[in-house]
Amino acid sequence: MRDGENASLTAEPWLTIIGLGEDGLAGLGDDAKQALAAARLVFGGARHLALAAPLITGESCPWSSPFETAIDVVVAMAGMPVVVLASGDPFFYGVGVTLSRRIDPAQMRVLPAPSAFSLAAARLGWALQDVVCLSLHGRPLDLLRPHLHPGTRLLALTSDGRGPSAIAALLRDSGFGASGFTVLEAMGGGQERVTRQTAKTFDRAECHALNVCAIEVVAGEAARVLALSPGLADDLFEHDGQITKREVRALTLSALAPRRGERLWDIGAGAGSIAIEWMLADPSLEAVAIEMSPERAARIRRNAQAFGVPALGVVEGKAPDVLASLDAGRAPDAIFVGGGGSEPGVMEAAWAALRPGGRLVANAVTTEMEAVLLACHAEQGGSLTRIDIARASPVGTMTGWRPGMPVTQWALTKPLTEDRPHLAGDALGKRKGEPA
Repeated sequence: MRDGENASLTAEPWLTIIGLGEDGLAGLGDDAKQALAAARLVFGGARHLALAAPLITGESCPWSSPFETAIDVVVAMAGMPVVVLASGDPFFYGVGVTLSRRIDPAQMRVLPAPSAFSLAAARLGWALQDVVCLSLHGRPLDLLRPHLHPGTRLLALTSDGRGPSAIAALLRDSGFGASGFTVLEAMGGGQERVTRQTAKTFDRAECHALNVCAIEVVAGEAARVLALSPGLADDLFEHDGQITKREVRALTLSALAPRRGERLWDIGAGAGSIAIEWMLADPSLEAVAIEMSPERAARIRRNAQAFGVPALGVVEGKAPDVLASLDAGRAPDAIFVGGGGSEPGVMEAAWAALRPGGRLVANAVTTEMEAVLLACHAEQGGSLTRIDIARASPVGTMTGWRPGMPVTQWALTKPLTEDRPHLAGDALGKRKGEPA
């Protein structure tokens, strides 16, 4: 077993996970039917248990709430013949994924059925490998936003019968109302229905609870398309001027070098643009934005929703005070210091919290913060870069260059082993008039 479970293991798999479609027992093979008939306990949702009822000879166990408690019961049955019923493919956004975190896969026998995505692609004649498949079951609809690119095909599994209407509204409000919008309901069962419209014309308030929305993205003139490259336009973000400008942001993301599954701390996050673009780089990435201003923290949350990364963590508080509580969890793989770095203890606390092998990047626009970065560079090394951006703007009837504020950027990878795990140079101790 995993995670310290003490249930005994048997030589043969004791748990059978069966994928069930809307056609019920008619869609099952002999192995699945035999497992159902032999099971002492059969777990599943009420709908699944009803579909399988003619073959169940043991005890039917509807999922309890909270769901984790029901998983505990399944784990405790190790060694007994147990069946878990799931929708379609149990390992594609299914219960099989949850169970595999607690039970050794060698103790499972999995008999999948076609997933809702596979069924939808078959109905539409879409090449599944070219389609974005997204589960919005119990998840925010905003997760759609990063995928809304002209010509993209998406399949979105919703939570309930109101999901299609909500998705169509999101598309209309974001400038994608002309997108093809097909709702596939109760696929494989007697109530199957396929409705083809556009997001703009879709007007059904309620659909069958089991549904998938198929979207062929068409962008209108004012559509909010989020480019795949770092350095998104500043005006896409809601901000009060405290934002890392797009060119500097692109260079900063390059220095932070996100890798799959990593976690970022964005200290002094302002509008949250660095943390948001970090998360947009890959769905596996996590980020926490630390911002002392409640107004800006609320703005970061709104930006996170508008950019389709609602899982961005936002912590209100002043660094370094709030960093200790964050460090109690998973250590960050990368840290960006965009604001507040000249305050005593911020750089030291960030460096101490960073995991070995992680990256620390800090930007300075003030002379005070620049002095801190120069001291850090003198003590620890790393790279020091000066970023100067000028933009063309009118000068009377002609055009000239107007320079922006120069940015000094310090970047360093923390050694896997080091003699000095903290930034503690004398120069850092002389900030804010502190005695030498």
